Order: sequence, then structure tokens, then C-alpha cells
Amino acid sequence: QAGLVESGGGLVQAGGSRRLACKVSGTITSVFWGLDLAWYRQTPGKQRELVAIIRSDGTTSYADSVNGRFTISKDNARKATYLQMNSLKPEDRAVYYCHDEQGGYWGQGTQVTVPS
Repeated sequence: QAGLVESGGGLVQAGGSRRLACKVSGTITSVFWGLDLAWYRQTPGKQRELVAIIRSDGTTSYADSVNGRFTISKDNARKATYLQMNSLKPEDRAVYYCHDEQGGYWGQGTQVTVPS
């Protein structure tokens, strides 16, 4: 069992920054160090898309649309993953979800709004 809870969303002006957090709880925390964790986002009428992933070995990958602006990180001690978002654009507006890639668990999402 796993619980993933995102936080940090809100209203951000274009060009601004925001840091999202995802706290992981439950039995999977015993193997947190071995998890691949990812951030996805979804806007109305569109499929959920992968934004960034951090693997158990620490390697990361990003969607082309956020590469160079977003940074994913993982804190094994705090059992959390973070998404630092810089130079935000109106097209970054979405609900952002945390995902456990091995177990398939999702968080409830956190809304990020960037007015145009």
C-alpha cells in the first residue's frame, strides 16, 4: 500500500517559480530508495503527460517542454520527491500528479495556474 500526497500548487505569475512536493507514505516507504518516482500533468481534454522522472539510481529525464526549466529531486530521508519549476509559462498550467512508477500509485494532484 502507498499514499502519495502532493502539495505546493497555486497561482504563479508567468516567469515565476514554484516547488511542488510529494510525500510518500505506507509500506512502500521501506523501499523508497528503490522507487522510480515521476511527475505527470494533465489539462482538461488532454491525456496525462509525463513531465519528469527520477529513477532509483538518481538519473532523471524530462519532457522536452520543461527541460532546462524544471528539476526533479528525491529525498530518501524525508520519503519525498520534489519538482522545482522555474520560468513558468501559461502552458504549464495543469494539475500535477506524483506517481510511483513501479507500484502504479497516484497522488490526488495539485493545481498549478499560470495566468496568460
